[in-house]
Amino acid sequence: MKVKIHTLFQYLLETTDADPQAIVGFSLSGSPVLGDFLDDLDPNQSLDWNNRDFRGLPELRDHVLAQAGLTGVCAPADVLITAGAAEANYLAIMQLLQPDDEIVIETPGWPQAEVLAKAIGAKVVKVERQESEGWCLPLDRVADAVTARTKMIFITNPNNPTGDLLGRAELEELVRIADRVGAWLLVDEVYAGLEWDGPRGPSVAGMYACGITTGSVSKALGLQGLRTGWLICPDPGLVMDAVILRENASEIMNIMGEVIAEVALRPARFTKAMDKARREGKENLAQMNAWVDAQDGLSWVSPRAGLIGLARLPDEIDSDVFAKRLLAAPYRTFLLPGSAYDQPHHIRLGVGGGAAVNLQDGLTQVEKCLKDWNNTP
Repeated sequence: MKVKIHTLFQYLLETTDADPQAIVGFSLSGSPVLGDFLDDLDPNQSLDWNNRDFRGLPELRDHVLAQAGLTGVCAPADVLITAGAAEANYLAIMQLLQPDDEIVIETPGWPQAEVLAKAIGAKVVKVERQESEGWCLPLDRVADAVTARTKMIFITNPNNPTGDLLGRAELEELVRIADRVGAWLLVDEVYAGLEWDGPRGPSVAGMYACGITTGSVSKALGLQGLRTGWLICPDPGLVMDAVILRENASEIMNIMGEVIAEVALRPARFTKAMDKARREGKENLAQMNAWVDAQDGLSWVSPRAGLIGLARLPDEIDSDVFAKRLLAAPYRTFLLPGSAYDQPHHIRLGVGGGAAVNLQDGLTQVEKCLKDWNNTP
């Protein structure tokens, strides 16, 4: 099995040394600093593993269930702490999919499942979200895509990268579709909690015996560098399979990631941090919406949740060419081309990072690049 590089990661690798002066597209909330946690850390903390449970600190797993609304619905034993949601997705997909199995995925969507499924030799069946339909997940087409050979359905909710949001009724319908053939339903929730006009969506691990919820502290809390996430599933066999695979990969969680994440998810602190993330995200989103509306030839479906969305470029502009020109002098501004999500005429815009990102500086450069493009013979 060989895992091949995806377009998204390829672009990030190629632009790492570009040293942009502005970034448009922050995909996570403003990041705290270590000093914010020092008063709650024990200087005598051992840097060995937690010495208590291979699934992660028990109190951290309790917090994970609480933030997902699963306290009393799922048990702490249903939670495995992982190196971000990416490892959680990896552990589930690698243990459940076999060659010639089918996996149904959304597009645009987080590309990890497709990359891993192809490496395994599974068949990837894509269901397209249409911009003309507001990027909504077409549940009728999901149902049509599921067959007796479907082993897994993989989606993100809120959707990464469009910001669309499935509510309880839609998730219940997805459960019915999956249950019809006994398929696993894996829902990546890295942007959960950043819903702009309604409550946090329910977690599928509390709705379906074969439901898998993954998430992390990376996006909403801005703690990407901790590499701390989770997998929640009521099936004890799947959780143990994930523990076994991780034992042969990263082996155990990093203790500082566990300890700091536990502090960050303590209810009072978590509530305050999420309130701040939502407030700053809403402010940047309002600014982004006004800016997009003012641009000739640029449009987008404003995200209903999360910190990123896809904006459509004028028809004659290719996103790869535009992103590379924008990164060069005189603009020196980074954004991710939509080709990373199989959308070559879109660019990814982000409203994360809080006030510190100086969003307007980046938007000014994008606007200049668009105007110069239109004025170039």
